[in-house]
Amino acid sequence: MVSVALKLGPALEFPPAAVPASRRIEISLRDVALSYPAGGEGVKTVLSSINLEIAQGEFVAVLGETGCGKSTMLRLILGQEFPTAGTIEVDCKPVTKIDARCGYVPQKYSLFPDRTVLGNVMYGPENMKSRMLGRLRPSFRHFRKELRDQATAYLLRMGLRSQDLGKYPHQLSGGMQQRVAIAQALLMRPAVLLMDEAFSALDSATRASLQEQLHTIWRESRPTIVFVTHNTQEALLLGTRLILLGRHQEEQAQRSSVLLDMEVPSTRLAFGQRIHSHEFHELHEYVKQIAYKSSSLHREEDTAQPPTVEGNLQ
Repeated sequence: MVSVALKLGPALEFPPAAVPASRRIEISLRDVALSYPAGGEGVKTVLSSINLEIAQGEFVAVLGETGCGKSTMLRLILGQEFPTAGTIEVDCKPVTKIDARCGYVPQKYSLFPDRTVLGNVMYGPENMKSRMLGRLRPSFRHFRKELRDQATAYLLRMGLRSQDLGKYPHQLSGGMQQRVAIAQALLMRPAVLLMDEAFSALDSATRASLQEQLHTIWRESRPTIVFVTHNTQEALLLGTRLILLGRHQEEQAQRSSVLLDMEVPSTRLAFGQRIHSHEFHELHEYVKQIAYKSSSLHREEDTAQPPTVEGNLQ
């Protein structure tokens, strides 16, 4: 794992990722590993020797080639799966089940087909509150009106129109459904937001729009975000910190799955201008070189030069 300060030219310096002493640790992974039986092949290791501390309010982009365990690590933090070794904590508490402190936006979004757009977004908070107050109380009716206003505001901000709010999921495009899923997660106001390839199936224009919306919302409310992607450009554009995972290699069984853990240099450039800067391109190439040299494709081809790739590890 690269953990020293790096320089690529006079204008670009990468400090090692470190949590300032004044910031609370939101997510902690200590000596985490995950393996499972693979039939006649023995045991397959997905993740090994992961030690990470993520501070409150960080935007962590997790990058790596297909099959390196990015989504698996996210599910471990969520409590959907459990490690075979090591410990995971969220808000200083061990993760022993699916954690309500974490919002989750999966790659393949799942909306209730029999609920409208607005009904889908309101469902989580409404269901939780009704168990506490009961639906017949005046206080619940007041809460539901406020919730409806908040859900409407989130949906409009995510780019839906007011006439879309009464539609059902099957009446929306894939991009619109993903906007609903993100609004659904944000309305819960989670301390931790886990996003698994949330924009990967979207067209470039929709993807760029949602990237900027997500970044704006993060700057305003500062939830801790762990954002899994295989797109190098997206990771560097959104994240304040980049974690690069590599596939496990049996010949290096004790090596950590974390190949690179670094702070992303800050910039005063507007969001849409960042990817056009020389510094951004230099950093992009650096990360892509590390990713490719550690990839299974590189080991199979035994070549020192990466192929031409447009901001993507695949």
